[in-house]
Amino acid sequence: MARYIGSVCKLCRREGMKLFLKAERCYTDKCGVTRRSYPPGQHGQARIKQSEYSLQLREKQKIRRVYGVLERQFRGYFEKAERMKGVTGDNLLQLLERRLDNIVQRMGFAGAKKEARQLVRHGHLLVNGKKVNIPSYLVKAGDVVELREKSRGIVQIQQTLAAVEKRGFPSWLEIDKTQFKGKVLSLPARDESTLPTVKEQLVVELYSK
Repeated sequence: MARYIGSVCKLCRREGMKLFLKAERCYTDKCGVTRRSYPPGQHGQARIKQSEYSLQLREKQKIRRVYGVLERQFRGYFEKAERMKGVTGDNLLQLLERRLDNIVQRMGFAGAKKEARQLVRHGHLLVNGKKVNIPSYLVKAGDVVELREKSRGIVQIQQTLAAVEKRGFPSWLEIDKTQFKGKVLSLPARDESTLPTVKEQLVVELYSK
C-alpha cells in the first residue's frame, strides 16, 4: 500500500499551520512550524502570488494530510459526500471524521494518525465488542470503541490517554479513561469539529470544475 514516508513537519510548514501530525512534538518548541514558519525548499521564503486554483489546491491538500488519506481515497470520499443529502463540504468532513483511525486519535488512544492507524491495523481496537483492523472503517452513532484487554497495559497508550484534554476533545464523543472505552454519541456536525481552520467549500469548488 502506498504511504507517505517523508518528513511530516514539512507538510505542516507547507500548509503554513500546525496539522498536529507528530503527537506531543507539535505542542513543544521543537515543532517545525514554530521554528521555521515558512514553506520548505529553496524558495520557501519567496513571495508567491496565489491563484484561485492554488488556494483551492492548498485547502484540499491540508484536509487530506490532516486525515492521512491519499488522493484516490480522498476523491472517493468526495464522490460519496456528493451523493449524500445536505451540504457536500460538511458531508465530506463528517465522513473523514468518522474514520476509525480518526476516532482512535480523537478519543486519546493515540497521539497522531500514524499511531492510530498502527493500533487499528495490529488489532488493538474493538468496535461494539468485535475486533476491527480497518483504519477506514466508518463508525456510526452509538458505536462503542475500546481497547482490547491485553492492550491496556501499553505505557504509550496510557500516557497519551492521560493527556487527551490538552489536544481538545470533541463534544460528539465521550471517553471513560478508566475503562479504556469511548462512545460515539452522535455524528459530528461541522461546528463540533476540532480541526485546524479549513475551508472545505474550496475543495468542493476544486472538484466541481
